[in-house]
Amino acid sequence: MTISTQVRRVAVIGAGPSGLSAVKYLLAEKCFDTVDVLEQRSSVGGTWNYCPAAHKQASSTPVPQLRPWEPPEEPLWVAAGSAQKEAVFVSALYERLETNIPKELMKYSDQSWPADTQLFPSHATVLRYLEEYAEDVRDHIRFETQVLDVRVDNPQTSTWAVTTRNLRSGCNSTELYDAVVVASGHYNVPYLPAIEGIETWNKTYPGIISHSKSFDSPEQFRDRKVVVVGNSASGVDIAAQIRGVCKGKLLSSTRSESSFPLSTPSNILQVPEIIEFLPPSKHCRGLRFKDGRIEEDIDAIVFCTGYLYAYPFLSSLEPPVITDGRRTLNVYRQIFYIEHPTLVFPVLPQRVIPFPLSENQAAVFARVWSSRLTLPSKADMHEWENARAAERGDGKTFHLLPFPLDADYLNSLYDWAAQAATRPELDNGGHGKQGIRWEKGERWIRGQLPEIKKAFLAQGEQRHHIRSLKELGFDLETMGGKD
Repeated sequence: MTISTQVRRVAVIGAGPSGLSAVKYLLAEKCFDTVDVLEQRSSVGGTWNYCPAAHKQASSTPVPQLRPWEPPEEPLWVAAGSAQKEAVFVSALYERLETNIPKELMKYSDQSWPADTQLFPSHATVLRYLEEYAEDVRDHIRFETQVLDVRVDNPQTSTWAVTTRNLRSGCNSTELYDAVVVASGHYNVPYLPAIEGIETWNKTYPGIISHSKSFDSPEQFRDRKVVVVGNSASGVDIAAQIRGVCKGKLLSSTRSESSFPLSTPSNILQVPEIIEFLPPSKHCRGLRFKDGRIEEDIDAIVFCTGYLYAYPFLSSLEPPVITDGRRTLNVYRQIFYIEHPTLVFPVLPQRVIPFPLSENQAAVFARVWSSRLTLPSKADMHEWENARAAERGDGKTFHLLPFPLDADYLNSLYDWAAQAATRPELDNGGHGKQGIRWEKGERWIRGQLPEIKKAFLAQGEQRHHIRSLKELGFDLETMGGKD
């Protein structure tokens, strides 16, 4: 199918990693009159804007937290270097966070990392990288502009009415766009599961249960008996930090084997999932685990259980894109809203390398909207979604692309974009801005990631001086990564 109207005006929601790459690929098509980036923060970078503990204390996560339809978050107005305050929103970053992706993979096609960047960059280094990447598109960004509502304006032409609020003045306004990129990310609304007894337990012992979004430093857990729930990237990292200061062995509660297989030191005790928060009338801060084990006198529980897909400004969509927040619905190839393909969702997949993925997806939807690529029929797009759900599951696993699925998907997007019709005014011989195709070297690095990160962490403080894979003992030429 082809887009039923000529796309001239595009709104990009969010100036984080995927929003920035989106605007660059849209501009590279040289056919859109307007590309507006609507960003609620006072700066670029999205979730890579670190929010210190003092600011995190101003927000809290309901227990349990199962609702994706939370109202728009209110900003914290924080004094910056100048007299004027800036709009700050709580992000999932914490003080000691380093990426779980090496810089060789975590990069855009047209921007290198500074030579002295450590192999797994710190969050502050990533933010500086994004700020530099955004330099040539800053004129397109409207900061302190929060999106309140996005709804279909004309079903025949698939155009959109976008209502925003200027956070500084408080004034609302509505503008019409031909297409919208929802690049607001999916690390905003925490998921904290409903487990038997958790609500009563939380009311009796307020402040003990938290979500990783509010974690900042292990110091708050010093000399406390701690349970960390979950073993994805944040769960493994946060457990590794807390184990050095907590009382006794840290309890790591998981349901399945981690895809981040780091070594388990002697001061971490692996336990199965929590199945019951025991009645306070009979137990003292007690938990029951799936194997029958009971632990009492728990001082802190950190749920590293991820986030819900949440787009409160899309509540009017029919058919919906969100119901329970465990996955998106009615979306083709993890990008296009099927009913109106002038709405796209970059970087929905998880267990992926986001920066290059955002580029390749942007290359595709920019070419579709400039009429250089076409989409299949709605029936065929729904058929793809149904087949995907049957194969991968209809819940959170729908969006999981563990290696090599992520590499295959990345390259399929590159090949898809490469099929676009050429135009003489475009770069690269009329093909336009190109993304990233992983060859044998990149795929080898991706497949070795758990072992690379394990070796990196084993260096202790010396890891901050590791600049390359070769310094860590992973040589592409001698270990099979080169053709």
